[in-house]
Amino acid sequence: MANFVKSPCDEGVIRSAPQAAPCSPHVGTWVLVATILGSSMAFIVGSVVNVALPVIQRDLNATTSDVQWIVEAYSLFLAALILVGGSLGDHFGRRRIFAIGIAIFTLSSIWCGLSPNVLQLILARAIQGIGGALLVPGSLAIISASFSDEQRGRAIGTWSGFTAITSVAGPVLGGVLVQYASWRWVFFINVPLAVVVLGVLFWRVPESRDADASRRLDWWGTLLVTVGLGALVYGLIEAGSIGFGNTLVLSALAVGIAALLAFLLVEARTPAPMVPLTLFRSRTFSGANLLTLLLYGALGGLTFFLPFNLIQVQGYPPSAAGAAFVPFILIMFLLSRWAGGLVNRYGAKLPLVVGPIITAVGFALFALPGIENGPSSYWYTFFPAVVVMGFGMVITVAPLTTTVMGAVEQRHAGIASGINNAVSRTAGLLAIAIFGIVVLSVFNSSLDSYLATLHLSPDVRHLIDVQRIKLVGITIPTNVGSEAQVALKRAIDESFVNSFRLVSLICAALALVSALSAWLLVEGKKPQRAESTVEGSQADIAYSSRSGDLSS
Repeated sequence: MANFVKSPCDEGVIRSAPQAAPCSPHVGTWVLVATILGSSMAFIVGSVVNVALPVIQRDLNATTSDVQWIVEAYSLFLAALILVGGSLGDHFGRRRIFAIGIAIFTLSSIWCGLSPNVLQLILARAIQGIGGALLVPGSLAIISASFSDEQRGRAIGTWSGFTAITSVAGPVLGGVLVQYASWRWVFFINVPLAVVVLGVLFWRVPESRDADASRRLDWWGTLLVTVGLGALVYGLIEAGSIGFGNTLVLSALAVGIAALLAFLLVEARTPAPMVPLTLFRSRTFSGANLLTLLLYGALGGLTFFLPFNLIQVQGYPPSAAGAAFVPFILIMFLLSRWAGGLVNRYGAKLPLVVGPIITAVGFALFALPGIENGPSSYWYTFFPAVVVMGFGMVITVAPLTTTVMGAVEQRHAGIASGINNAVSRTAGLLAIAIFGIVVLSVFNSSLDSYLATLHLSPDVRHLIDVQRIKLVGITIPTNVGSEAQVALKRAIDESFVNSFRLVSLICAALALVSALSAWLLVEGKKPQRAESTVEGSQADIAYSSRSGDLSS
C-alpha cells in the first residue's frame, strides 16, 4: 500500500510520497466521521431493501421478475463499475469522487422513495448503483490516504467497528420503517446522512489522489462488462417467465456472452486493464476467486428469497424478518479478530475448506422448516441455520481476504482486493437471476399438483394462473368460499416452501464445491504477508456483514 503525505493535511492535497505524514487527531476524527457515515448509507440500503421487497411487491403490484430487477439493477452497476470507481478516485481525487457518489446515491434514493411504479423504482435503483460504485471504494481509500502506517490500522478498525454496528441496526431499522411507516422511508433515511457527510467532507476532509496512477482509464472494458452482465442477467430473468426458447431470451444471452468474451479480449490487450488477467496465473488467486463466486453466489441467492419465506409464508412482521439475520451479523463482528488469527496459526487453506463446509450445513438447515407458527418458532427453525451459516462464513472471510491479497505482488494488492470484491457482487447478481428460474419452475410444478386436488372453477383457476409470476405474492380471488381461500393459501405457501428448500440445498452444494476449489487450488503454506493483511480482512468483514447487500 502506498504511503501518503499531507500538504497540509487539513486543507491540502495528499499525494503519493515516500514518507507518510499523519493527519492531526482532530482532522483524523472528521475523516472517520465522513467515511463511516458515507459507508453506512450503502450498508443500510443494501441490508434493508431485501426486507422491504415483499411489501414493495404488494404495493406496486410487481411480478417476481420486477422484484428481481429492483435488486439486480443496483447490483449490476455496482459490480460492473466498482473497479473503475476506485480508479476515478485515484485519478481525479478521492474526496471529489466520494462526494459525487454520495450526491448521486442520495438523489437516486429520493427518486426511489418517490417512485409511483416499479419501472421508475428499477431505473432509480440503477442510478443508485452508479452512485454506490463511486461511494463504496472511496471510504477505505480516503482512510488509507489520510493516516500514516502507524495510525491506519486503528483507523480501519474504528471504521470497521462502526460500520458493523450499522450493519446490525440496518435490517432492524428497515423492518420497523416498513412495518410502521412505509417502505419508502427505507430510501429517505439517506438524505440527512448525506447532508452531514457532504458538509464534513468539504469542511474538514483533505483531498487525496495517487500521482503515480495511470492516466488511462479502461472505458471499453467498463462498457463491455456492463453490457455483458446486463444482457446476461436480463436473459436469465426473462427465461424464468417466457422460457429459454424465446428469441428475445436467446438474443440477450448471446449478446451477454459475446460482450463478456470481448471484455476478456480487451483486458488482455489494453495497456491499463481494469482487470489484469495476468493475476489469474496464480492458482491461489484463481482458486480464491472461484470460491468467492460460488460461496457468495449461494449466499446472495438464499438471502434474496428468505424474506419472502419469512414474511409472506411464515407470517413474520417486517421488523421480525429484519431482525432474523442479526445473529449472523453479530457472529461476523464479534469473531472477526479470532478468525483473522486462524491464518497465522493454520495458514489459509484449512479455514477456506472448513469454513465453506460449515456454511453448507447452515444452508442445508434452511431446507428443514415447513410452514411454522410465525416468529415464535424462529428459535428452533431458522435461528440454528443462521448461526451455523454465520459461523462458517466468519471462518471463511478473513482467510479469503488474506489469501487474495497474499497471492499477488504487493503493488497489485489493491486491485486484487477490488477484483475479489467485484467477483462477490457479480456472484450475487447472477445467482438471483439463475435461482429465479429454479424457484419459478418448482413453484409452478408444485402448485399444479396442489390445485389438481382442489376442484376449482375454470374462472378461479385462470385468476390464479395469470398471477403465477408473483410466486407467493399471488392475490387469492375473493369470489370463493372461506375454506377454498384457506386451501389456496396453503397450496401457494407449500409450493413456495418446496422451491425455497431446493434453493437451500443448491446453495449447500455450491458451498461444498467452493470448499473443494480451495482444497485443489489454494496453496497450503502460510502466506508470508498474512499479518499485514489482517486489518484489511477486518475491513472486508464489515463489508461482508451487510445483510441485503450480502450478496457482498
